[in-house]
Amino acid sequence: MSMTSRERVLTALRRGVPDRVPYCELGVDRALAKKVLGWKEETKVGYDRETNQFTVTEAKELAAALHKDNIAFVLRAPVYAQKVAGQDGRLFYGEGMIKTEADVDMIQLPNPEDDALYVEAAEFAANKEDFAAWFVTRAGIFPTMLSMGLETFSIALYENRPFLERVLDIYTDWAVAVTRRACQLGFDVYASTDDMAFKSAPFFSPKVFHELVLPRYWRVAAEVTLPWVIHSDGNIMPFMDDLVSLGIAGVHPNEKGAMEPRVTKAKYGDRICVLGNVDLNLLGMGMPEQVNQEVRALIHDLAPGGGYIVTSGNSLASYCDPANVRAMAEAVQKYGRYPLQV
Repeated sequence: MSMTSRERVLTALRRGVPDRVPYCELGVDRALAKKVLGWKEETKVGYDRETNQFTVTEAKELAAALHKDNIAFVLRAPVYAQKVAGQDGRLFYGEGMIKTEADVDMIQLPNPEDDALYVEAAEFAANKEDFAAWFVTRAGIFPTMLSMGLETFSIALYENRPFLERVLDIYTDWAVAVTRRACQLGFDVYASTDDMAFKSAPFFSPKVFHELVLPRYWRVAAEVTLPWVIHSDGNIMPFMDDLVSLGIAGVHPNEKGAMEPRVTKAKYGDRICVLGNVDLNLLGMGMPEQVNQEVRALIHDLAPGGGYIVTSGNSLASYCDPANVRAMAEAVQKYGRYPLQV
């Protein structure tokens, strides 16, 4: 029996077996969407990860073109760091601006109790049609690190913990209030995106995670009433038991070279859905047949028994080859039908 995209995604997040392995993305660079859809518009310098880049009509058009099962709305707290323009208008975070306690007053976040903040999000969710609508935000730790900068953050961690916690609580308080409202707007999935690790290991020890991050995640968890997908690049395996304890639905993206999704599935597949992890380097520099084989192998190894969603290894960046992105989407269609034939 054929499912809608929403039914397919929610079934997988419940670790069930849908009609087909879902294909979802946390985000797509607008410059790549232009290439995929043939939009004629100038590339604007100013694409960042804090604001929504697509109307719901545009998001659905892109999802249909790529056979994507979700559309994603982005609302993240502003980061107080230098932003450097890269290729195709994307902004990259540079040096953090919150260097001392005197700088904390610089942080002025949108009022999370202002109804106007959610008008666009509510419209987006109301017009999702049969797609799974994802609300994408941050829970607090990553904007804290970006705004302070890794060096200031690391020094404060040991020399001025109250300073660090003051910044972290500003962002966490905002996330808690936004989460409460966002879960009432008609979205299907709540996704928080807080990078916490290098490829080799987390940014900080499990002890610091327990003291600093986990209690604030629990504050966010108290407001989450939708299936919750947690994203972090890098190797977060030392944190996995604690993250799973929050009651999350899935972990994304099990970054290639950092976390092996087959290990994640074997250890945690009875409690969470595994999302990931088609290699971005392959999508950018490989060939369509290589992408086809990568997706086929992931589906072969991770999709049996359900509880798996194909995604790129982060999000679809502007440097991804449109031919490779299409190959990924087509491979899910070809190999992802249940009962699996791979």
